[in-house]
Amino acid sequence: MTRAFSRMSLALIPALVALSGCGVNSVPTAEENAKAKWANVQADYQRRADLIPNLVETVKGYAKQEQAVLVQVTQARAQATAINLTTGDLTDPAKVQRFQQAQGQLSAGLGRLLATTEAYPQLRSNENFLALQSQLEGTENRINISIKDYNEAVQAYNTTIRTFPSVVGAKLIYGAQPMQPYQAVSPNADQAPKVKF
Repeated sequence: MTRAFSRMSLALIPALVALSGCGVNSVPTAEENAKAKWANVQADYQRRADLIPNLVETVKGYAKQEQAVLVQVTQARAQATAINLTTGDLTDPAKVQRFQQAQGQLSAGLGRLLATTEAYPQLRSNENFLALQSQLEGTENRINISIKDYNEAVQAYNTTIRTFPSVVGAKLIYGAQPMQPYQAVSPNADQAPKVKF
């Protein structure tokens, strides 16, 4: 009995070594990292969505003549927060694109709102508005950093599931699918917006 056990143990050692080298642990580690980075993107978008009502209320008191822009921003915010993207949806390009389009519309509305404040100096002099504007700019920077971190995590995950030896564990054990990176949906996203007065 001990001899049979010894043979079985010797046969198991190469199998365990082969299994440990096929990416069994690296695939879920990379996937969880990408999901965590996506959670950061969502948290930063939520922070922006929470900040906008305060910004809108502050600006409303000083910019009655620009009510249309404020309504547009509020509607874009409602639309952006209505689209939820779970980590399970990250492999569906259509769902990721819908989420990105809604966020892009909100960003465009915010750009118009900030341009409006430049056109009306009395708004710039308000301390509350400046504080909220600073927070909003900081939030936009956080979003950009989170998107960059997410895309890097997706790249690492997608590379992991496509390279040997991890591809063995990725396909056979996990059935891993590539995740979708966050991409600009506007055709002119690479160009700075032009502000005209």
